[in-house]
Amino acid sequence: MNQTIFKKIVATSLSAALVLAPAVSNACTSFMLWGSDGGAVYGRTMEFGMPLKSELLSIPRNYTLKGIGVDGQYGSGRSWISKYAAAGMNPLGLPELVDGMNEKGLIGGVLNLPNSAEYQAVTSAESGESINSLQVLTYVLTNFATVDEIKAGLKNIKVNGAKIAAYGNRTPLIHYTFHDANGKSLVVEYIKGQLMVTDNPSTILTNDPPIQDHLNSIGNYVNLSNVEKPPLIIHGTKFSAPSSGSGLHGMPGDSLSPSRFIRALFLSNSVPASFTNAQMGDAAWHILGSFDIPPGSVTLPASNPYGGGLGGYEVTEWSVVANNKSMTYSVKMYENTNIYEFDFKKFDFNSKEIKSTKLNQPRLIFPVN
Repeated sequence: MNQTIFKKIVATSLSAALVLAPAVSNACTSFMLWGSDGGAVYGRTMEFGMPLKSELLSIPRNYTLKGIGVDGQYGSGRSWISKYAAAGMNPLGLPELVDGMNEKGLIGGVLNLPNSAEYQAVTSAESGESINSLQVLTYVLTNFATVDEIKAGLKNIKVNGAKIAAYGNRTPLIHYTFHDANGKSLVVEYIKGQLMVTDNPSTILTNDPPIQDHLNSIGNYVNLSNVEKPPLIIHGTKFSAPSSGSGLHGMPGDSLSPSRFIRALFLSNSVPASFTNAQMGDAAWHILGSFDIPPGSVTLPASNPYGGGLGGYEVTEWSVVANNKSMTYSVKMYENTNIYEFDFKKFDFNSKEIKSTKLNQPRLIFPVN
């Protein structure tokens, strides 16, 4: 991407801020599945209360990326050269990833954390050695290959909470999920101005509260089972469940973040362990369907921190299934429900520019009569 194209992207994003003034509102859910024949499959949904107009972005190796400093401008933060190629979804025309995978099979996503996120205090003098909260995922996927590298590397860079024009001149208040090809999962958060890295054996991430609170809540649901319960016998009388699904009784079904966390945990862990990597990919799409938010079912008043001061309703703008065995990154869009697949085996790692691909093609319908 040359400087002219880069400037056009930033200018377009600034213009979009006039129309898309509210900050993001987001009810995302993510999880991992592990195939019996190796490799992992990642699934996530992206919900927003405003149109993200996301495109699929591919970043080559050895490309110079500009950091956003404390003034919210590209170039005033730390610049870096991409060590690894990465691809994923961007927001609002910006040259940043909010979800993606790199050539080493490291997968990551950005999820909203508006009630808890607070970034490091960065002075003007330190601005040149910092990046913005929106850039953490891009920085990680283009620099690191494993969770252990992330733990070590993020200690060496500050993350500022500068306001971003394209986000309605607000700070992106978010946290980050990462999964490497070795089977390790990590959540990165900035809480009370401190970097927090938490190993995540559940692999699940949703939104507020911070990850440790979600992990602490799991014990409240030890009664859940994918195995049907036997009838209840009281004084010799048998009382049977009205239908199948008795093991699921009590599993939260609402759209609250803690409820989605438990639902994602249970559903992902219920997939038969014998499933191959390919079968896990199919299962991931079906699990994601459990978190698809129909238009209007989650309506946000202006006072809600997820509503960005304007209100509106959330929809599942897109869903992703990424596979670090087949090295494919697949996206399903709200508008057309087609599945678009990016194949890393066909990636031009040494391209000289960032490529952006629109996924707003017409819906594919196959007539059967």
